[in-house]
Amino acid sequence: MRKKLGLALGGGGSRGVAHVGFLQALEENGIKPDYIVGCSMGSVVGGGYAAGVPLEKMKKVLLSLRLLDLIGPTRQRGGLFASKKIWKLLEKHIGDITFEELKIPFRCIAVDMITQQTVELSKGSLLDGIVASSSIPAIFHPLHKDNMRLIDGGVLERVPAMRVKDMGADVVVAVDVLGWRSASEDCPGTLGVLLEMVDIMDNHRTRAYKEKHKDNIDFWLEPELGDMSQHSLKQVKFAYEKGYELGLAHIQEIKKALEE
Repeated sequence: MRKKLGLALGGGGSRGVAHVGFLQALEENGIKPDYIVGCSMGSVVGGGYAAGVPLEKMKKVLLSLRLLDLIGPTRQRGGLFASKKIWKLLEKHIGDITFEELKIPFRCIAVDMITQQTVELSKGSLLDGIVASSSIPAIFHPLHKDNMRLIDGGVLERVPAMRVKDMGADVVVAVDVLGWRSASEDCPGTLGVLLEMVDIMDNHRTRAYKEKHKDNIDFWLEPELGDMSQHSLKQVKFAYEKGYELGLAHIQEIKKALEE
């Protein structure tokens, strides 16, 4: 009997479009995950896939996105933009469904600013979960739900690999679209310095997580995205292609692990 496959799809802004290509490569070779956990952009792709959105449709939507499709004004405190446009876009292509209605068991990760802990979202509104997991701090205002103030799960757990292990996966495949990010040689402006500071903290936190759980993570895979910016939509087709290449490169290893 084939072992159960769990996919952990990490956060990474526009670089996360690589997840669609990766899933496409798996699907074309007869592999479908039994469990999925996503963080930030990984929750968008993972949640959509778990809901049954065809990968070709997901690819078409993501490759045609413009920045104005995602951001809108807000009067709420806590962020520059409202997440209403994102919610509506998700509703249009996924539907306003619950976690309990999904075709593949799925969870996503957010961070509660009040308790300063990661929160695993697995019940109720799927769209609320995805939006919470993707609410980049200070860019989008937090999602307030059940006495929590929820923001992007990547703040504490960028690639939630152990979550699919806990769901029952025998083989854990983690896809990290960000990898180790380097600082620019020339000193950037004020915002650039702040972003690089976040990258440095995230680099070390993710490396420590990967090392701590290495015995339970069967594959930690990173697409070769070079210096592609996670904050720009200009290279999303490139991200898709690199994710597809990554999937093809590891198909046989994954199949072998599932059959052993």
